Amino acid sequence: MQRIPSLDGVRAISIMLVVLSHLGWSNNLPYAVPRPYGTLGVRIFFVLSGFLITQLLLREHERTTTISLSNFYIRRAYRILPAAFVYLLVVAIIFWHQVGWYYLAAAALYVANMAAWLPRVLGHLWSLSIEEQFYLLWPFALKKWFRSRTGILIGVFVFAPVFSAVLYALHARGGIASSLPVFADGLAIGCLLAIFAPRLPRIPGYIAILMTAIVFLVPFFPGNTPTRTLFELFVLQPLLQVSIAGLILHVIQAPYRFLNWGPFAWLGQISYSLYLWQQPICFNPSFKLGYPAVLLAIACASLSYYCIEQPMLRLRDKRALQAQSTAPALEQTSSAA
Repeated sequence: MQRIPSLDGVRAISIMLVVLSHLGWSNNLPYAVPRPYGTLGVRIFFVLSGFLITQLLLREHERTTTISLSNFYIRRAYRILPAAFVYLLVVAIIFWHQVGWYYLAAAALYVANMAAWLPRVLGHLWSLSIEEQFYLLWPFALKKWFRSRTGILIGVFVFAPVFSAVLYALHARGGIASSLPVFADGLAIGCLLAIFAPRLPRIPGYIAILMTAIVFLVPFFPGNTPTRTLFELFVLQPLLQVSIAGLILHVIQAPYRFLNWGPFAWLGQISYSLYLWQQPICFNPSFKLGYPAVLLAIACASLSYYCIEQPMLRLRDKRALQAQSTAPALEQTSSAA
């Protein structure tokens, strides 16, 4: 799948919101990115994931009239698992006294979001668990109910705030409060964007400015009463998700130079490894390097990207090419037999 203009830049913004908010909060730094923007960065990643995965699956369906689940899961495994498992191995060695086998197992099985409490060095893996659960469920649902895809996604988008409101009413805590349905609206709106993007008109600049204001302001809304919480869940959060999706479409339609600037785009390309490694470096009150911690996190992410991610992706692509080249020979042998 070819890279889409501007999206690496969007990833760069998202990951730096996470990194700088973690760093500022745990190190009590001046001029830090406010903590709500860390959550905003994760929400942007969810919308991006929904958009990119669905676009990939739709292109395959258009090409072959079906979706190969085994091929999808193998490709995702090559993309996600090696870097994550190396990170878990390092964490297990260095922080064993903090983590223990239970939390490492939850992280390795991608159910960390359902754990009642996570050690700090594994805390960020809740979002990766949600994405993996989405990767597991959505391709299967899309393949089985392809014609109902839009209705399913709208239903999920509507259901997510209802589910969160029920949890709020029940004072639910623990894993259920971080379960997939709570954050499914962001993934769903990204999927809907992939479905409708080819038919949507160009988003004008003034609408993009309005959406940017919404994305900037909503994270600060104080949902500290039942009425405010319901207003946040049923009005502001849907508005935020739609605005994120709208801005993603806008920067694809009208690529901004800074989002496609080489160093900035590179930061987006290493964002997965950076998300893994920023946690023990930037979100660690006992590891007070200040802002230079960001450079150390980027250095670790670069090692992960070039030594683990890229070799595994090249191996994945090599094996895919080998499978394609052997398929015609197998068909000919089968026909001759």
